[in-house]
Amino acid sequence: MKILTRSKYYPWLVVGLLWVVALLNYMDRQMLSTMRDAMQYDIVELESAINFGRLMAIFLWIYGFMSPLAGAVADRISRKWLIIASLGVWSAVTLLMGYSTSFTQIYWLRALMGISEALYIPAALSLIADYFSGSARSLAIGIHMTGLYLGQAVGGFGATVAAAFSWQTTFHWFGIIGIAYAVVLMLLLHEKRRDPATPAEQRVKPASEPVWKSFSLLFSNIAFWTILFFFASSSLPGWATKNWLPTLFAESLGIPMSQAGPISTITIAFSSFLGVMLGGPISDRWVRRNLRGRVYTSAIGLAMMIPALVLLGIGNGMIAAVSAGLFFGVGYGMFDANNMPILCQFVPARQRATAYGVMNMTGVFAGALITKVLGNWAEGGNLGLGFALMAAILGVALILQIGVLRPKTDNME
Repeated sequence: MKILTRSKYYPWLVVGLLWVVALLNYMDRQMLSTMRDAMQYDIVELESAINFGRLMAIFLWIYGFMSPLAGAVADRISRKWLIIASLGVWSAVTLLMGYSTSFTQIYWLRALMGISEALYIPAALSLIADYFSGSARSLAIGIHMTGLYLGQAVGGFGATVAAAFSWQTTFHWFGIIGIAYAVVLMLLLHEKRRDPATPAEQRVKPASEPVWKSFSLLFSNIAFWTILFFFASSSLPGWATKNWLPTLFAESLGIPMSQAGPISTITIAFSSFLGVMLGGPISDRWVRRNLRGRVYTSAIGLAMMIPALVLLGIGNGMIAAVSAGLFFGVGYGMFDANNMPILCQFVPARQRATAYGVMNMTGVFAGALITKVLGNWAEGGNLGLGFALMAAILGVALILQIGVLRPKTDNME
């Protein structure tokens, strides 16, 4: 193990190990959304759209509220074991969902999944950021984020697997896979700040101040408020494309949902991957010449999303829709790959997981808000206009990002 962790390639192994966890994270949470039809024959309460909405909402509310606490915990204990515990618990929950016989059981298991999954993202991104304190940080973070994109796409096939076997078997096997992978992490994943091969003066030390003081320091930082605003602003179209873009494509293009769904999800997932692979290296090279290189790369991504949202909202025809989706996805990927790297320029290592936990909470709640608002607009036939208006919010975020964020270092200690 010591030989492995001392290798110059080990940080990339960490990215690879956590990429799989990211995939499982989104896959396990997403597949329930496609399995309602299969499950309602055995759990009749799921025939009600209201009950199904409650089931999806409890995860988001608990996940959101837990995220800042999860970040604070990750700044104070071993992130390795926190990640393993998080994966193990949500995988066990997935397994147990296959044995559920009532709505109440599914409901509380879904709530427990919200707690356990919230523990993962702040700890994982903080760990990767520590392993990549040099010039490859944006690329490493971006590659990890593609695991989330793919997990969301794979989770959409839950109904397909359930149709081939059963919904119970689907939950069982995905849960078993996650539990088995947690054992793999026990053997291969290593905590950066306790790495004996790292010189003592370079080790990342856990936060020692009280939790309230960490939050106080964060919220007294104007740069963090700016980061929080543009992260929340981008979460609005980010969640909107996840939850409403298939509907928008179906309505604006006059095609059935069976076609609109795959076109929209594949377009966004593919282009977001391209954006990550483009924005990561650009940011990592630009920051060597200019400390604002990461801010500028992220800003380019935001700027790309603005006309894309307008075209998605008011454009006509398949070419316009797909082109706008591709443009949006590339911009979103460039932006997404640089959130944690920019945070590292303004927040010290001992507070990064806490900071990202707050960002994660804000993003989730922004997503819940825009999902509801666009639902109301969709009822009135104005879904496209809702997409176009989000561009104005991103415009404000872009101005603040360029005007306020002036880093003095690429890795604040």
